[in-house]
Amino acid sequence: MTKVITYGTFDLFHQGHYNLLKHAKELGDYLIVGITTEQYDLSRGKLNVVDSLITRIDNVRASGFVDEIIIEDHPGQKIEDIQRYGVDIFTVGSDWVGVFDYMEQYCKVVYLPRTKDVSSTIKRTDRSPVVQIGIVGTGRVAKRFPKEAKLVSGVNPLGVFNPHGDHAKPFMEEHELAFWSNNYDEFLEKVDAVYIASPHETHYEYAKQAILAGKHVLCEKPMVLKKTEAVELFDLAKKNGVVLMEAIKTAYCPGFNQLINVARSGIIGDICDVEASFSRITTPGMRETEDVKYGGALTEFGSYCLMAVIKLLGKDYKSVRFESVKLPNGLDAYTKVHFTYDNALATTKNGVTVKTEGALIVAGTKGYILAPSPWWLTQQFEVRYEDASKIDNYSAKFLGKGIRYEIAEFTKAVANMRSGNNDVSPNIYMLTRGESIALADIMEKFLQSRE
Repeated sequence: MTKVITYGTFDLFHQGHYNLLKHAKELGDYLIVGITTEQYDLSRGKLNVVDSLITRIDNVRASGFVDEIIIEDHPGQKIEDIQRYGVDIFTVGSDWVGVFDYMEQYCKVVYLPRTKDVSSTIKRTDRSPVVQIGIVGTGRVAKRFPKEAKLVSGVNPLGVFNPHGDHAKPFMEEHELAFWSNNYDEFLEKVDAVYIASPHETHYEYAKQAILAGKHVLCEKPMVLKKTEAVELFDLAKKNGVVLMEAIKTAYCPGFNQLINVARSGIIGDICDVEASFSRITTPGMRETEDVKYGGALTEFGSYCLMAVIKLLGKDYKSVRFESVKLPNGLDAYTKVHFTYDNALATTKNGVTVKTEGALIVAGTKGYILAPSPWWLTQQFEVRYEDASKIDNYSAKFLGKGIRYEIAEFTKAVANMRSGNNDVSPNIYMLTRGESIALADIMEKFLQSRE
């Protein structure tokens, strides 16, 4: 008898799960399936699991391919199970190619082809069907999305769009997507939602067209570069009953949200000053230093720092002022933004050819918060007081590249919208409509000052 084993979450059981189990069973005579607990999923970075463990077990059993079901609840269990059950073949989907090669010393490892289109689900629920999302753009940020999305339940990266087909097709092949397109209208017809990671200046038109087509939109920062465009897009999204969300990953991450909550709790007293920095010395010849209209330090990295200021001190600043060190082509190599509020100040610093300490400091009347570099990947921060011997330490997980957190919140928002709640999502307080509009307004003022 040839024994085969595979593992998974099997949340929102769909055609991809069915196909995996079918092909796994074809590899041998006896199929064992390990189903993860909710706690183990969280510990390994899987977010947004909807179905209970019992429901997931029932769905796997109902496929008709499984001879035995076990529960996976701790690291290292796969090796234990292979030895315990005398397994001959370990198999998982091809999106994990290479990850489990180390298992070859215990049994044969087979990577099964991934089902690229899971829109035809075996089990769909009205409350949370799988979101079929299309990726707009094929650059550095876009490449992170498929890898992070596979660790979020309820979403499936389906296809990719780029007006240049010679970029889109290799992207599709590399990430095992179902299709590619260089025609945006045809692309939109095949998806439920879009993730926009194209150049800054294209965001507005791509987002508007998607919203008018009834598609949900997750758009990379800066979402738009004008206040009027932000207002228009949010109004259109509400009118068309779709989710619009700006993808500043830090805003959705556990550590940063904990920092915001601590700052607002009164522990450090009244917040009087915020200093936020994010800089990187970019490779020569990149868009950040060559695009004379939309490149530069603030448009590239400013959204993170400006978001922190707005989250901590609010949208109603009295004045904003910009100072820049410029490149020969007129782009800002390094920019400071100065805010004044009624009872507070703030400064942000961003660089593309200048490096500075990347910390976030929140000063209050009873103490201050220090989040060390890179604070935008918040994993730890300290609360310090007048008494130097008193320091409160906080820590939180930051999984992968952080993009999975925004994908999880977006997926929840879409599910909430589909359930008939026109308020979109209780979780979009992490970056509200008003805050995104305020960020677009600051970007517009900066670009006007640079001209």
